[in-house]
Amino acid sequence: MIWLKIKNDKMPKFQNNNGFKMSPKSGELFNYDRSSFDSGEPPIIEKKLGKDIKAEANKDGSIFVDKSVDLESKEGKKIIEHEKVHLDQFERGDLDYDKDTVTWKGKSIARKTINEGSKELPWEKEAYEKTEKK
Repeated sequence: MIWLKIKNDKMPKFQNNNGFKMSPKSGELFNYDRSSFDSGEPPIIEKKLGKDIKAEANKDGSIFVDKSVDLESKEGKKIIEHEKVHLDQFERGDLDYDKDTVTWKGKSIARKTINEGSKELPWEKEAYEKTEKK
């Protein structure tokens, strides 16, 4: 597996490029198009995440992984696979989020009312079912 690793907590700031239009299915992070990577793998960005958060899938097609996770370990690889399920859910249009809500198959749920990592949430159930068998 090939990963793009960016080991920097300070993300660079880019000016808006008004001449560039992006389709909802192509990711943009640091002004790149995810489809341009030959490996087809999402960029993995190591950074310090919140308490008890190992990784986060992002709508731009990237995955943030906490610096405490060894990406080469069995656990690290399983975490990446889990987050890739969420990327697939974004691509299918089943999962979406903003700062206040998570939307699953058209139904919005206030983020403050749920434990986002709970295995009981439908998007998490799918991710755990697809990755715990491996």
